[in-house]
Amino acid sequence: MTAAGRAVGPLQVRLRQSTPVPLDVAFEVGPDEVLAIFGASGSGKTTILRAVAGLHATDDAVVRVGDATWADRAHGVHRPTHERRVGLVFQHYALFPHLSAVQNVEAALGHVPTGERRGRAASLLARVHLRGRDGHRPSMLSGGERQRVAVARALARDPEVLLLDEPFSAVDRQTRRQLRDEVDAIRRTLRVPTVLVTHDVEDVTRLATHVLILERGRAVAQGPLVSLLARPDLRDVRDALGLGSLVVGTVSEVASSRGLATIAFDGGALVAPDTGLTVGDQVRVRIPAREVILSDRVPEGLSLHNAVPGTVTALSFEADSPFVVVQVTVGRTALLAEVTRDAVQRLRIETGSAIYALVKSVSLEL
Repeated sequence: MTAAGRAVGPLQVRLRQSTPVPLDVAFEVGPDEVLAIFGASGSGKTTILRAVAGLHATDDAVVRVGDATWADRAHGVHRPTHERRVGLVFQHYALFPHLSAVQNVEAALGHVPTGERRGRAASLLARVHLRGRDGHRPSMLSGGERQRVAVARALARDPEVLLLDEPFSAVDRQTRRQLRDEVDAIRRTLRVPTVLVTHDVEDVTRLATHVLILERGRAVAQGPLVSLLARPDLRDVRDALGLGSLVVGTVSEVASSRGLATIAFDGGALVAPDTGLTVGDQVRVRIPAREVILSDRVPEGLSLHNAVPGTVTALSFEADSPFVVVQVTVGRTALLAEVTRDAVQRLRIETGSAIYALVKSVSLEL
C-alpha cells in the first residue's frame, strides 16, 4: 500500500536502445522487493532509472506498474514524469539551494492542497529524523542531512515506485550505514517496488532482495540475491559481488558477557560477535567463501564457534584456478567454501558428501 492506501502491483520493465548507451534488459520487481542494479560506470544503470522515471525515452520501451502502463513505445504510450508516481533519490541530492529543507519537500507536494503542504512536508522531514531542521537551506546541512531531505522529497510524491541512484555514495561510511538502515525501514512501510543503482557491494548485501548485474547494457546475471550468491558456477556474480554466501536469520540469543549473539536460520544457528544486537532482530550475515573451512568431522580443541553440518550439493572447478568452489547445503540455505584441489582430493569431497562447514565468528559480516 502507498500512503494513500492504494494497492501497488509489480514494476515490469523492458528496455532496448542502441545509442548513446547500448541497452537490452528486462526485469520485474514486486511490491516488497528491492532490485539492485550493479555494474561498472557506463554500463547503463542510471539510464534504466531515467527511463523508468520518464526522463529518458529508449528506442523500445515497456514500463508498467500493476495495471497501469507508463510507457509502451510500440503503442505510442509515454506518460511524462509528472504523471508517474515515482520517488527518485539522486546521488548528489539535487536540492534547490535557495529553498529551505521544508520548501524543498513542499516542491514535490503539488498534488496536495496548498494549505496542507507545509504540515505534510514537516511530517516527512520528521520521518527522516530532521525535526527542527525545516528552515535550514542545503548549504547549512551536512551531507547525510541533505540526503535525508532528498528521501523526504521522494516520499512526498506518494510513490508507486522508489528509484535510488547511488544514494549513499556522497557521504562517509558511518552515515552511509545509518542511511541504509533508515531507507530500508521506510521502504518496508511503503511496500512499493524499489530499484537501487549502486557500485557498493554493501548496499547490495544490506538492502537488495534481487540483483541484476549489468555489463555493457546487458544483464549477465539476475535473480534473487541469496540464490545467486550461493551459486558456485556464476563467475559474473563472483567478479561483481565477491565470492561468498548470504544467510538470513533472526537473533535468538544474546550473551553480552561473552560478547556473542546466536543467529538462528533455517539450517541451524551461527554464533556471531554481539554488535549491539537484540533478540528478535532480523539480520543478514555474509560469509566470505575463503573464510569457510571444510571438515569431515567436528574439530576439537579449537576456538571455533561454528561447525555447521551439511551436504555437498555442487562443486565448481575452473581450469585457470587452483581452487575449487564447494556448495554446502544446510537446511534450505547454501553456503560456499573456496578450498584447494588438494583439499577436495584428501577429504574425498564429492556431490552428496556429508561435511562440516567451519566458520570463525569474527569472519561473519553482519
